[in-house]
Amino acid sequence: MPIPGRSELIDHLVRARIAGAVATPRENNLDHYRRLAQGDRNFWFGLELGDRWADEQDVLAVMAERCGVSDDLEHRSGQDTIDPELTVAALERMAVVLRKAAEGRLSVLLATGHPGGLLDVHRTTAAALRAAGCEIVAVPFGLRADDGNVYQVADVAVYERGASLWHTHSPHPMAAILDGLAAAGRPLPDLVVADHGWAGCAAQRGIDAVGYADSNDPALFLAEAEGTLQVAVPLDDHVADPRFYEPMTAYLLGAAGLV
Repeated sequence: MPIPGRSELIDHLVRARIAGAVATPRENNLDHYRRLAQGDRNFWFGLELGDRWADEQDVLAVMAERCGVSDDLEHRSGQDTIDPELTVAALERMAVVLRKAAEGRLSVLLATGHPGGLLDVHRTTAAALRAAGCEIVAVPFGLRADDGNVYQVADVAVYERGASLWHTHSPHPMAAILDGLAAAGRPLPDLVVADHGWAGCAAQRGIDAVGYADSNDPALFLAEAEGTLQVAVPLDDHVADPRFYEPMTAYLLGAAGLV
């Protein structure tokens, strides 16, 4: 995959609806912001937010700043947006983290709760980091969480149940991995590259972490604002075809010096 230029990538993100006028509706975004503010831990992604974000308007302000959703309090339904400039800026910040990991030959754990959309993004990133000399952390055998299995596909940790890979926001699969590594006397990863509760759980436990997040998933953006998570990349995390993410991944790895 050729590495796109910055403006070329922005155009692609908008055309593919990874950013710009995304599919996630405004009412869904606001519903999730409200539930997080009300203390619903299903929307905390393994983070401990306390009562710091109990005002829905504060959550919206951060999402407008870091994701690019509308900051208009009267805009209650219909189209919402992700600013592609913010997406690319966050990819560039993530690239700095990946470059440092490669330079230090750090141990990295990659994981996704969105295997239908982001599995190949993480797989390609894992391959590039491995080629640069990083250790890709192997998940212990036999891990269980949320009545399912936790293992790796192409160096990416996933959650499986009923012979299918599942979309999950839960932090419990990442907790199972970290607890399993500790129980086996193995070191924890230096860096986690993930999304959803996988990224939130790792960051909450003090591990350097970066992640991808949709406009209806505010927790990771709040964690970045508080300094718990290093980078949250705003994007629609399940577009029509996962191949649409390939130019984005190429740009990320090119900026990190990994291709």
